Amino acid sequence: MAQKPSIPKGTRDFNPEQVAKRNYIFSTIRSAFETFGFQSIETPSFENSSTLMGKYGEEGDRLIFKILNTGDYLNKANVEAYEAKDSNKLTPSISEKALRYDLTVPFARYVVQHQNDIVFPFKRYQIQPVWRADRPQKGRFREFYQCDADVVGSKSLWQEVEFIQLYDTVFSDLKLKGVTIKINNRKILSGIAEVIGASDKLIDFTVALDKLDKIGEEKVKEEMLSKGIPLSGIDKLQPLFSLSGSFKSQIKSLKTMLSTSKEGVKGIEELSFIDSAISELGLTTATLQLDVTLARGLNYYTGAIYEVSAPKTVKMGSIGGGGRYDDLTGIFGMKDVSGVGISFGLDRIYLVLEELGLFPETVSKNVEVLFINFGEKEALFSLKAINKLRLQGINAELYPDAAKMKKQMTYANKRAVPYVVLVGDEEITSNTYTLKNMNTGDQNKVTLEDLLLKTRKS
Repeated sequence: MAQKPSIPKGTRDFNPEQVAKRNYIFSTIRSAFETFGFQSIETPSFENSSTLMGKYGEEGDRLIFKILNTGDYLNKANVEAYEAKDSNKLTPSISEKALRYDLTVPFARYVVQHQNDIVFPFKRYQIQPVWRADRPQKGRFREFYQCDADVVGSKSLWQEVEFIQLYDTVFSDLKLKGVTIKINNRKILSGIAEVIGASDKLIDFTVALDKLDKIGEEKVKEEMLSKGIPLSGIDKLQPLFSLSGSFKSQIKSLKTMLSTSKEGVKGIEELSFIDSAISELGLTTATLQLDVTLARGLNYYTGAIYEVSAPKTVKMGSIGGGGRYDDLTGIFGMKDVSGVGISFGLDRIYLVLEELGLFPETVSKNVEVLFINFGEKEALFSLKAINKLRLQGINAELYPDAAKMKKQMTYANKRAVPYVVLVGDEEITSNTYTLKNMNTGDQNKVTLEDLLLKTRKS
């Protein structure tokens, strides 16, 4: 007996209902992107390894899926590394390409490569799958879609303000209430690192701090110690772990803590500007919250950092995030091009909407009218009506085989088709149709005009 096929861990098949619901989220996000003036681009599913490696920090690099070179890849392998079983040294000689880890670095590559054809500031959005060799768990997959929007070529903080409004617009359109948009600034984190004497360990500091929600305060301190951050400096962080209150009160506390750091003060000024603007403009459904422990362990953020949390009634990780990156394109040789962007976590948003029952019933709209097939003559008569229904935007189909009535009606029930049409000799002669409402069981003879009217109302 043949072994039952399977799919890799962390990947999924999607049935028609799931695809319809995912498309609902896609279309909602895409509509908001375009309303805010973003243009769509697409990039390849895999990039040269040199494009991706070293852009996400040590942890990110480990999660990148490498693609073996085609042909006899071992022929050009680093023999010394192969014999020593040193995978780090061996990999570059047998793998020159990798699946994209996110959409931001490929976007930076795109901007540099096509800079002469781009009108700056360039507002782009991108909705495509990405891959990460992560440990699969609820809400975390190895293959998943990201929905990104970025602006490059402008240092204006109004872009940060607009992205908060964009998040608010999308979640408002999805009827998802109770969303929290957390914000911080890497300049503040740099200032804190400076104050505690860990400026040379900024990445280690931020990576550990970013895990606070997951592993707790004590584990974070242990990790910082293991990375060489002095205990005296960690002790100075204590007020940070307990910082709470309104946006403005936290800003006030930070001003005191970071008064000696020029970089930290600059970050405070940027966050104050954003908060003031949002307070004036208002948000529909989301809440803006300052979170000074928010670090997001990605090396390229230089200013504002975003992370979006689902409503507290749902146990789910972040459903969006992003931030300002002043020097990302510089890694590809294009200096002084500032950018800022955000991402929506499609798969997690799906799980949240599903758990809260927020998908509209019409999202999974299926076939609305099924014509029973009684034979060649009846099928041809039915198809003429089906063409008219389709022209009116009504989803209609003919059962392909002249099977037993019971089999065709079972098919209609399993597909949850609301209307079934029966056409026999009598209907052909009188140029009418027998319309059966599958919900009520009512059955009536109708003209084509009545058929169009009744099924359109469904």
